[in-house]
Amino acid sequence: MSDVIIKKFDELDTTELYEILETRMKVFVVEQQCPYQDIDAMDYDGVHLYIKKDEKISAYLRIINKNISEKTVQIGRVLTTERGTGLGTMILKAGIAAADRLGAEKIYIEAQVYAKGFYEKEGFVVSGDEFLEDDIPHVPMILEIRHNQVEGAE
Repeated sequence: MSDVIIKKFDELDTTELYEILETRMKVFVVEQQCPYQDIDAMDYDGVHLYIKKDEKISAYLRIINKNISEKTVQIGRVLTTERGTGLGTMILKAGIAAADRLGAEKIYIEAQVYAKGFYEKEGFVVSGDEFLEDDIPHVPMILEIRHNQVEGAE
């Protein structure tokens, strides 16, 4: 298994972009049977993190600044293609460390309710009421970043 690859949109080559979009479509649209517009303009300004295993993307997330606040970023599109292998934790910790290096003080996520405990293990706390997004229950969560104390931050 390779390391976590971190790239801004304009650093991705066409093969990487295709594989990212293909994997997101496979997980969020096909597996979850949720037709929605996955490709959005936020990808352009995002930082994309992924892990490849056996030449395929096996974990992914993106970091975006959704103008929540100057020092708050949003992590989204968190996925793994192999559940229960530790890849989800690995990519999430890498995303937290990358957000720290970007100068963020808080990370906002809109977690699918079934995954709330996964995020809580990394320090995220519920910050609002449950809501439906594409007919899937979600909950807003926040992580306060303690600079230079983030595992994996260099």
